[in-house]
Amino acid sequence: MPRKAYVSGTAALLAALLAGCTSGSGDGGGTDDANPGDTGTATVAAQPGKYRTLPEPCAAADHDTLDALLPGIKQLTDPVQRDKAYQGEASLTYDTDRKVGCRWKVESAEATDHLSVDFERVVSYDNAVSDDDQAARLFGEKETAADLPEPSGPASTGSSAPGSPSASATGGPGASTSPSNSPSGTPSGSSSGSSSASGAAGAPNGLQPRALTDLGDEAYLDDELSTSGSTAQQRTVTVVFRTSNVVVTIQYEEQPSATGAVPDSKEMQDKARDLASQLDDALGG
Repeated sequence: MPRKAYVSGTAALLAALLAGCTSGSGDGGGTDDANPGDTGTATVAAQPGKYRTLPEPCAAADHDTLDALLPGIKQLTDPVQRDKAYQGEASLTYDTDRKVGCRWKVESAEATDHLSVDFERVVSYDNAVSDDDQAARLFGEKETAADLPEPSGPASTGSSAPGSPSASATGGPGASTSPSNSPSGTPSGSSSGSSSASGAAGAPNGLQPRALTDLGDEAYLDDELSTSGSTAQQRTVTVVFRTSNVVVTIQYEEQPSATGAVPDSKEMQDKARDLASQLDDALGG
């Protein structure tokens, strides 16, 4: 009899186990799916950026490009001074793998020109954010700070007559259609406005600060005309673009020597954009 009781107990235990297995398989296989579900929620590190190093900034522009941007270089008769002007001056930086830059300043009989080129390689320290996404955030912050005017619609593309002030004179999003080399086309109060207001006031139609669609992954151009004292007017054209996890900033300034002269907006923008395209090509963007 004890042996029979033992066998009955074992049979009861097996029956209970079988019942449990049957119940588990009948609820949609929750137990079997648990492990695959857990592995699916594992965090995958975001992709690193394309670039691990930065180019030599003072070699970013060749001599022909610098001749176009800085006409005073060709007027230098001393070969030593000319070579020094071509070389530029490297920006102070403590991590050349992350941020580098170069500056040039050349005076000529007509104007004083400044050029700066800066490269910043962005690295995300958040596993959930890629280097590219972090660079896009930095670019967005720069674009927001530039305070670009809204893109001109059909009603704001140019109804003003040459020489007449437009809505931009009061800080609005419109722009004057006055030629960029005419002092009468620049409202006297433009220097007290924001970058976008003064830029829109100083640039003719089609040349206002704006986003660029043919450069890098994203890009914009700013154009600001400011005054220094009562006679000299300085134009600053800035081009910023992002290629993968590198953000490039070009700033080109010109201040004429002649009283009342205004730097040409289209000419300066064309030169700055040409340099930006060269740098984008060199990066392989």
